[in-house]
Amino acid sequence: MLHTFVALVDDKPGVLTRVASLFRRLSINIVSLTVGESEAADTSRMTIVCEAPEHAADRIRASLYKLEITRHVDEVGRSEAVIRELCLIKVAAGPNEPNGLHSRSQIFELADVFRARVVDLAPESIMLEMTGSSSKIEGLIQVLRESGYTILEVSRTGRMAMRRGHHTSRVLKALGTADATEPPHPSRRKTDTLPNQFESD
Repeated sequence: MLHTFVALVDDKPGVLTRVASLFRRLSINIVSLTVGESEAADTSRMTIVCEAPEHAADRIRASLYKLEITRHVDEVGRSEAVIRELCLIKVAAGPNEPNGLHSRSQIFELADVFRARVVDLAPESIMLEMTGSSSKIEGLIQVLRESGYTILEVSRTGRMAMRRGHHTSRVLKALGTADATEPPHPSRRKTDTLPNQFESD
């Protein structure tokens, strides 16, 4: 099954390599990995989608915490987070295509149905930009192919995820912005401790 982890890590050289090497050692395939700046200085946000058995989630989370560059790790699902993906699709739409230049108006109609945007129009092609769920993007690609269009290029970012609602006190403390006198959250289990308390292998 697919697991989606959101990790806050230090913004340092070599962090991406260390995370990728960790999954290689665990023999777990990374389906997509998106990384960029976060809301805190010197901190990056990673969205890691991997394919692993259901019982492997806790092992992956604990292994990420063993890296000293990790500040916080959260596994999220569709029901509790907003998950989106960005995709660019270049479609052949020149005069030599089966429907000629008329194919452009048809692509515009398909883009409107899927709420995609035309971001580039060249003599031989049209580039579409689409943001949405993975299934919605795959649906547009499938419809384009089944309609006889030639897809020249596809570029996808992979999933980006953010939990709904406010930051938990645990995330704020990991970022160093929580009040040190803040009482523990009533829903926090006794064993739910802060990261980097795992012993080394």
